[in-house]
Amino acid sequence: MLKGLYTAYTGMINEQHRMDVMTNNLANANTNGFKKEGATSQSFDSVLAYKIKDTSQAGNLPKRLGGVTLGVKIGENYVDYAEGPIKETGNVLDMALSSNGFFTVEYTNRAGETSIKYTRDGNFTMTPEGYLVTQDGDFVLGRNDRPIRLNTAMDISVDRMGNIYQDGENVATLQITDFEDYNYLERYGENFFTAIEGATTTEADTEVYSGYLELANISVVTEMVNMITIQRQYEANQKVITTYDSTLDDAVNQTGRI
Repeated sequence: MLKGLYTAYTGMINEQHRMDVMTNNLANANTNGFKKEGATSQSFDSVLAYKIKDTSQAGNLPKRLGGVTLGVKIGENYVDYAEGPIKETGNVLDMALSSNGFFTVEYTNRAGETSIKYTRDGNFTMTPEGYLVTQDGDFVLGRNDRPIRLNTAMDISVDRMGNIYQDGENVATLQITDFEDYNYLERYGENFFTAIEGATTTEADTEVYSGYLELANISVVTEMVNMITIQRQYEANQKVITTYDSTLDDAVNQTGRI
């Protein structure tokens, strides 16, 4: 009988995790270029099937299956890289990508350490020195892997290939990076991604739209519906625990009473 309590408990933990993911998505509904996340779960039978198909060890060797929880196991989170809607701003330094790919940024942490990050958020601005930067002050990189520096006294135009022109001259080109497999990308903060070991870059087949911004690929209505579904499933598991508690109370305190 106690196994039912543990099964319902793991269900509640899983729904709580899913709720955390959904609320984070909703919190970033107005974040430019944000990519929503989802959560997966694993049941015991799926883990068992994976172990059965595991050929890394000889079939005649005894091997540990793992702890049997008889419930649901929290799986991995995933990122939905689908493009979000495009909004026109009229600001030449606002840029959006038409398809796959990322803007390349030189990110500096609080310790002063720099690293390469990737983002879909093209809400850029210019420093008094003429450097093209993100809203947090991180340098936007050109194809020469160097920060883009412009003349603050001249007008700016950007073509669909990411070439930046001033006074009719091509002064810089945005470095747009794409990857063969997005599974080798990890989210960093709200809007950055970092490449992990095994990531392979490729030529980005995309166009740059100056004067536009990509919004988050989140439907607030869909996320709210999902949250209601999660809440109902959480309450169902609560009801199971309440029922088991009442049954155990009768078994302990009523059985055998004359």
